[in-house]
Amino acid sequence: MVKRFQVWTITALIVGSLAACASRRPPSEPAPSAAETASTPAQGGIIEQARSRWVPVAWSELPGFDADALHDAWNAWLRSCERPGPVFGPVCGEVRQLSIGSSEEQRAWMQARLQPYRVEAPGGGRQGLLTGYYEPMFEASRLPRQGFAVPLYRPPAGLAAGRAWFSRQQIDTLPQAQAALRGQEIAWLADPVDALILQIQGSGRLRIAEPDGSQRLVRLAFAGANEHAYQSVGRWLLDQGLVRDASWGGIKAWVAANPMRLQEMLWSNPRYIFFREEALVDLDSGPRGAQGVALTPGRSIAVDPLSIPYGTPVWLATSGPAANLNRLVLAQDTGSAIVGAVRADYFAGWTEGAGELAGRLKQPLQLWVLWPR
Repeated sequence: MVKRFQVWTITALIVGSLAACASRRPPSEPAPSAAETASTPAQGGIIEQARSRWVPVAWSELPGFDADALHDAWNAWLRSCERPGPVFGPVCGEVRQLSIGSSEEQRAWMQARLQPYRVEAPGGGRQGLLTGYYEPMFEASRLPRQGFAVPLYRPPAGLAAGRAWFSRQQIDTLPQAQAALRGQEIAWLADPVDALILQIQGSGRLRIAEPDGSQRLVRLAFAGANEHAYQSVGRWLLDQGLVRDASWGGIKAWVAANPMRLQEMLWSNPRYIFFREEALVDLDSGPRGAQGVALTPGRSIAVDPLSIPYGTPVWLATSGPAANLNRLVLAQDTGSAIVGAVRADYFAGWTEGAGELAGRLKQPLQLWVLWPR
């Protein structure tokens, strides 16, 4: 039993932390609105989506609905109301008024104004997959110096969505790729694996040492990708029998023991992410998701927008070794690996323990969208 659990945990770390959010959609890209993706209810009240169907249910079907403390979820909902679609825009005034209400008042309003729909695959499957992601934080240098030699780049000229640019290996080896990136360096990290973690999560916080000796805390946000398919380095290591522990700690331990194979491991993932620097004014504010609003730890999820439109309140239920969660969340983000009807990526935040939770999350999931009546 112990060995079986260890194997499951390793797989969770690979698929969750290393694959779930291989890249995030930049907020500047137009997001499908609720009106664009939700169709007219079919016979029996079922709503058909491009990659899911919604089946109307009673509120009693939602596990733990009477027990959730809704305050943090309401803060996430207020964020969504900064950029609401035409379906939820009309209720945002009431959502704002209830921001000072009790959980009981908020719950009663939801039951009066919203209809829960169980999210299913087009063929009727109700079970899906929950993974997690987080916002890491690293020490960095504004200029290259001893111990800080791994660059993080702004998008180069000629990078275009939907068109493949140089692969990760080509970026490291081809003079034309290096020439295109010259002058695009934002900052320099000490560890190439940390740079990979930052790229996989899609955003992160840096404490940058400036040339004048001062330090500056900034956020790097997703600004573009080379449009190559993501491949998990953890899966590459496991498939070759090189490690049994594919957590980030296990990967770094393997790199320390096999420094000559570092580039080979990194090049197994051809996808490369570019960033933009943002001022980090509010330390308690998360990165912007695909909806274009700041994410809330524990209350924001990434979804497939062809299954659930951005800005939709969603009831999430999952149970497993990483976490037991029955709670209200908001669909505010997406990722290249987040595809399908009952599929979500849980934003764990940036505090201590967020990375561990995000890495361990890979467990069964059920979702219900809460739609205006």
